[in-house]
Amino acid sequence: MTKKLSVGGQAVIEGVMMRGPGKIAVAVRKADGTITVDLDGVGTLGDRYPILKKPLIRGVVSLCESLYYGMKALSYSAQVSGDEDETLDSKEMALTIFTSVLLAVGLFIVIPTWTMRFLHNFTTNAIVLNLAEGLLRLAIFLGYIWGISQMHDIQRVFQYHGAEHKTIFTYEHDLPLEVANVRPFSTLHPRCGTNFLMIVMLISTFIFAFLGWPSLPLRILSRVLLMPVIAGISYEIIHYAGTHMDKKWVQKAIWPGLCLQKLTTRQPDDSQIEVAIASLKAVLPAEELEQEKAEKVS
Repeated sequence: MTKKLSVGGQAVIEGVMMRGPGKIAVAVRKADGTITVDLDGVGTLGDRYPILKKPLIRGVVSLCESLYYGMKALSYSAQVSGDEDETLDSKEMALTIFTSVLLAVGLFIVIPTWTMRFLHNFTTNAIVLNLAEGLLRLAIFLGYIWGISQMHDIQRVFQYHGAEHKTIFTYEHDLPLEVANVRPFSTLHPRCGTNFLMIVMLISTFIFAFLGWPSLPLRILSRVLLMPVIAGISYEIIHYAGTHMDKKWVQKAIWPGLCLQKLTTRQPDDSQIEVAIASLKAVLPAEELEQEKAEKVS
């Protein structure tokens, strides 16, 4: 088996975004049934500033870049699929990301730690309070994921999410990128962003447990300031797990995230798999595609 490139992806509206070294592609199924692919070059800040490729730091950089390119891909897919008449410009995209981050801070940090004031009437043990806050944060997160998973439009996106995972699995197993080869693979992938979010929730609960119980503003500030550290640790765990799935302890470590993917992925149909294949092929080097064609002929 030849060594494969590191490829990641994201489901978008009626499509899939794939990102490989130096390329990013968004394939979308248009209203007329055809597939359109937008291919663009992409770099990383780590190429310009090597220090940003260091462990722990690279996870934060990767998260920020993923937010940017993910929002850009969503905007493009909404326009091409017919849901919107115009794309977001840079300022609108920055404002959207900023607003999303604020909402996430409010929902997953401010509300859980503020709510613990009621438990504080029964115990002053800081570890107990922080652990209870972490459990509430996890419950809110799971409830949010479950809630949006019931929406029809989101279920379509989750089907494309499943198609993305299946297609990447096919590529990693060195099989030709054809629907018949893609279909049997699992929709659950160890490097999925859902895994990342679950690990963030669990790591944050552990770290926050030992921060004491200062005033509400200080608790919120401490959690916000530590999020880059937690994101960096979580990224390293996901990065390691992606190449060490043969180890039993790794399988156990990512098991909660794989379970959560049962909510964030759905079995795709063949037309959705075709879109994922088109997106992945667009970011692969020409020599790999030529080799695949030659293997088909032989």
